[in-house]
Amino acid sequence: MKTLNFIKSLALSVAITAICTIVPATVHAQQDYKPYFANANWQFNAPFGNDFTNRASGWGMNFEGGYFVTPKLGLGLFLSYSSNHKYIDTQTMHPATNSALTTNQQRSLFQMPFGMAARFRFNPASTIFDPYVSMKLGAEYVQMSSYLSTYRIYDRNWGFYMSPEIGTNIWLSEQKNVGFNVSVYYSFATNKGHVLDGHINQLNNLGFRVGMAF
Repeated sequence: MKTLNFIKSLALSVAITAICTIVPATVHAQQDYKPYFANANWQFNAPFGNDFTNRASGWGMNFEGGYFVTPKLGLGLFLSYSSNHKYIDTQTMHPATNSALTTNQQRSLFQMPFGMAARFRFNPASTIFDPYVSMKLGAEYVQMSSYLSTYRIYDRNWGFYMSPEIGTNIWLSEQKNVGFNVSVYYSFATNKGHVLDGHINQLNNLGFRVGMAF
């Protein structure tokens, strides 16, 4: 009986010691891991692989935010936009059978993707550099416009959007309340459309982002 009581007391002591050791360690670990991510970025975008416009432009922004379901894996939402332009010298086009149009053009390509974002960070406990890779999936709204003097001809269309990205946050303090964000990305969308003699059949973009991390 004394042996049994001793074993029970020893087991209880070990359990209490383990709980007292694990709980503070867990609380400390949770404090090291920032539970959410948020970025607001200026975006430089360069479309390629279409004959509507291939001019790079810095007219763009990106916003995203979400929560980490594990210390390394985060899920959230994003919204971004970019606007690219191209000037076409005066030329003669044939928009329809037995018709001709001679004019110059100012083309504008507006892209606005939005949807879900998944982020994997490599070192959740880092208080300075916080590198990550991410994937964005969703829909993309596109407006193609061609300005002819005082007239505008346009086409609006939708497509599926995906964009892998690699970047890092650079925190300004150990609390990781605010910092800088830099990243590079590629994006692909299934949009199709045409305006006069300009066409898009899928959209490809390369770019980079610089902004704030929260």
